[in-house]
Amino acid sequence: MLGHDSALDVYRQALPVVLVSLVAGLFAGTLLGTETMRDGIESVPGILLLLPAFLATRGGVYGSLGARLSSGLHQGVIAPRFEWNGRLRNAIVASFLNGMIVSVFIAVLAWGVMLALGRPASLLELVIVLFVAALLSAVAMLGVLLTVIFKGYRRGLDPDNVIGPVVTTVGDVFGVVFLLTGIAAAGAVL
Repeated sequence: MLGHDSALDVYRQALPVVLVSLVAGLFAGTLLGTETMRDGIESVPGILLLLPAFLATRGGVYGSLGARLSSGLHQGVIAPRFEWNGRLRNAIVASFLNGMIVSVFIAVLAWGVMLALGRPASLLELVIVLFVAALLSAVAMLGVLLTVIFKGYRRGLDPDNVIGPVVTTVGDVFGVVFLLTGIAAAGAVL
């Protein structure tokens, strides 16, 4: 179990992750400015409306999972290696379901707002886009999150110092990429 970190320890552990997060965030922003993304946004009415909520929920849902796992490691109720036990499985399944349910809710809410504004939007299209994006981002987020938490902890890093920027970065980068994938999937289905 790790001891109490000094401010210098926290800074030393968090700074590299924050710098990587900054670069990756710029990359995600660059993706948003590409012609492919602009075309995707224009082809699916309501995408721009739901984009901030979708990206924010990646951080909220999987940040909570990271905090839960970090607390479990500090308390000794979760082993510092990946073991598929009840506590870990329940936390992962709950986060996955929360991410999926919230994403579908965001699609429905965006459709409702578009309707209220008198703008045409397809509920099915928005649900397909966000379902695909949420599913793919869940797999990516869980993979990265579990790797960073367990490997970092074993190497002496406090997950509390690094998991926030990691979740935010991975959620933004993969969220944008997988929204594009969801738009393509919806276009293929519809």
